[in-house]
Amino acid sequence: METLTRKEEEIMQILWNLREAFVKEIISNLPEPKPPYNTVSSVVRILEKKGFVGHKAYGKTYMYFPLIEKKAYRKHAFKNLMKSYFEGSYKNVISYLIKEEELSEKDLAELNELKEILKSKER
Repeated sequence: METLTRKEEEIMQILWNLREAFVKEIISNLPEPKPPYNTVSSVVRILEKKGFVGHKAYGKTYMYFPLIEKKAYRKHAFKNLMKSYFEGSYKNVISYLIKEEELSEKDLAELNELKEILKSKER
């Protein structure tokens, strides 16, 4: 699976939320300043070529929909993030979150609970 550009990912987020949309609907869900119609249409066509988006034709108009689930892309993107920035180590990710993001005691307790749940499933 390819990694998306920031703009492609932004459009995919909208399509995952709406489930299907015309280009005008995608544009209406983008933040100001709104990009030109042709720009968004080009990005959607690129997403289609990459296999992320499909379409239904309604005359000369197309309604686009995601072909890749958000969950599948999230997994791919997270693996790339881990490999690129954390040497593939979950320990490095957790350490970063604790040091840089100032996790609260509640957050740490929840992580500990999750660890215990995962341990019990391994048994």
